[in-house]
Amino acid sequence: MTLDNQFEVHDPAILANARAVLDAASGPAGMAKEVITAVNRNDHWRGQRCLNLLAPEAPTSPTVRRLLASEIGTRAAEGHIGRVNRWFAGTQYIDEVESLCVELLKKVFRCNYADHRLMGSMIGNMALYHALVQPGDRVMTAAQPFGGHSSNRYDGPAGTRGVQIFDVAFNPETLDVDLDKFEEEAQRIQPKLVVMGMSMTLFPLPVREMSEIIAPWNGRFIFDGAHQAGLIAGGQFQDPLREGAAVLTGSAGKTFSGPQSGMLMWNDPELTEPLTEAIFPVLAATHQVNRVAALAVAAAEMLEYGKAYMAQIVKNSQALGKALEERGIPVLAAERGYSQTHQVIANVRSFGGGLDVAHKLAEANLITNKNLIPGDKPEDWDRPSGLRIGTIEVTRLGLMEDDMADIAEFMARVLVKGEPTSAVQKDVEAYRLPLQTFYYNFDNGWPGEAGH
Repeated sequence: MTLDNQFEVHDPAILANARAVLDAASGPAGMAKEVITAVNRNDHWRGQRCLNLLAPEAPTSPTVRRLLASEIGTRAAEGHIGRVNRWFAGTQYIDEVESLCVELLKKVFRCNYADHRLMGSMIGNMALYHALVQPGDRVMTAAQPFGGHSSNRYDGPAGTRGVQIFDVAFNPETLDVDLDKFEEEAQRIQPKLVVMGMSMTLFPLPVREMSEIIAPWNGRFIFDGAHQAGLIAGGQFQDPLREGAAVLTGSAGKTFSGPQSGMLMWNDPELTEPLTEAIFPVLAATHQVNRVAALAVAAAEMLEYGKAYMAQIVKNSQALGKALEERGIPVLAAERGYSQTHQVIANVRSFGGGLDVAHKLAEANLITNKNLIPGDKPEDWDRPSGLRIGTIEVTRLGLMEDDMADIAEFMARVLVKGEPTSAVQKDVEAYRLPLQTFYYNFDNGWPGEAGH
């Protein structure tokens, strides 16, 4: 029962439809069937018939997906690894799985310490702020129109910690950090932390230079690698921990191509106690050991396939940016080769803006997302000018640089040529349906291998 004037943050029409579906169901079993049917509809459409071009998501390998449904996921494992550290008995095999995961993360990120227990990268940032700053401390982070993420702003974990947040200056033309201005402002502000978390990430950041600027007052540089974690692990991007970052946070569900998870990596033993105590007992108790097992296998896949897989992702991004530009869709940073990551950013202001463009493309089974770009204001959040396009999933499906022209042409048919989305959608389906195998993993090996 809901009240007519009940406030909801979710779309009230969609919630009302869900209530109607449940009310019409033949009891709880019928309600469960409706949930299963909705999941299957998503699999049938998004999983098999769409070209998924979202930068924040990646398909997992068959083994990783199986592990997410494993029996070990029903088991509680509160505490740190070890007989004395656990609240529960009977966790010796859970200790084995978790320790394998920790050591695999150390190998893949070439670091001394790693933690695997966080359910998402935003919670990783929450642990970071809890461990390393106090309310009222000063931090510097990137503003959202230049690619910064809310987890490091007032409306995210940084804000809930009560810190003072100052902007890192960017050049709006080149999308580079304005180092001269950063140095001037950092010396005035003397931040305790500089946290660079970029959801619009196209090029490496000046980690070494920024770390050296804040070193005189013992400021720490934190690299929020939610998007770049796989690229870093695969050696296809900068290596923040070797360039001066004190901590690397990350998400396993993006370029790392594992389960939705947060990760923390660091080298300084003095950080181990505050970081791990922020994780447990503050933010994580039982932490889904099935997810930990899946994360461990994803890390092993990264050790075996990561270098080639990540290199192809970058090549595909650059090829896609060029192909879009050639077809009349403006892409940021064209003079710099469009990208050195898994993303390209299109300026779709002239096509109606990011919100309308993303939904129009989705009608053609092309999945992207709206994105703030330089020139937008914070109040443009719902209707920004940019479109973010990622190449993780299409790369794992085995597509190469030449195939990016096909994807760009589908997009141009909708946006530039004005073809009906229904016509393009049929062609996208025909293109996608033969592509149902994910590569760069132990199940299916490399693209083009015999038998695949």
